[in-house]
Amino acid sequence: MAAKYSGEAFQTRFGPWAVIAGGSDGIGEAFARELARRGVHVAVIARRHAPLEALVADLSASGVSARAIACDLTSVEVAETVAAQTRDLDVGLFVYNAGSNRTPRRFLDTPIDDVLFLERLSCRAPLLLAHHFGARLRARRRGGMILMSSLASLAGAHYQATYSATKAFDTVLAEGLWHELTPEGVDVLGVLAGATRTPTVLESQGKFHDAMDPAEVAAGALDHLGKGPNFVPGDANRAIAKSLWPVPRVGLVNAMSQAGAELFDLPHVAVLGREFHES
Repeated sequence: MAAKYSGEAFQTRFGPWAVIAGGSDGIGEAFARELARRGVHVAVIARRHAPLEALVADLSASGVSARAIACDLTSVEVAETVAAQTRDLDVGLFVYNAGSNRTPRRFLDTPIDDVLFLERLSCRAPLLLAHHFGARLRARRRGGMILMSSLASLAGAHYQATYSATKAFDTVLAEGLWHELTPEGVDVLGVLAGATRTPTVLESQGKFHDAMDPAEVAAGALDHLGKGPNFVPGDANRAIAKSLWPVPRVGLVNAMSQAGAELFDLPHVAVLGREFHES
């Protein structure tokens, strides 16, 4: 699957700095390493200091600049903290990677504080940070934004009702922002990952025999920037998603956008793109 942007074209469009929220390990770490390999400086946001500092030191040794931003993404002041610590950076790419289903359990058996924690992590924080960086990217007239979602967003499910719902929020938010920001020069992408060999997944003791390598997920997502609103890493995962999403998403997002525009007498311009299963 050929990338739309590569080499200097990638650096020009999505550099010189990328900000990764939830990046100290797993897919977030893989994004950081892959972006550094592509010559983009990286600012990584995470709550745990030790792995965050170790990753940033490693990235700095590889030849790019790297910045550690210690911040709890569920905190009340997350947007203000991140804005203050990235104000001096020319950010061309924002990646939101936090949110996981660490302990599957019934909704009514889950403490409400745990439910609301996931809502803050997977809905409130990406809204705040997408709004902040989206405005900066729109003013810049080039760049990109990636919101990590999950195949679990395709339907509600027992034992993961909240997780599936929050990831559906991320998937739909990415599609809407793709349609809104593409004409402004900003490529937005929702990534629906399947099982991936992250520390969280490995600690969960689930049966993830065919889990993907985080590096493959990150590289595939970066290569899909500019092609369409969604990306599903892995051939098997794409086949599953295509069977569950039989209606083409690009046409559907355009149709829904046009219907809403007509309802309120607002302008609408169709946005072209490829489906997640197309090269």
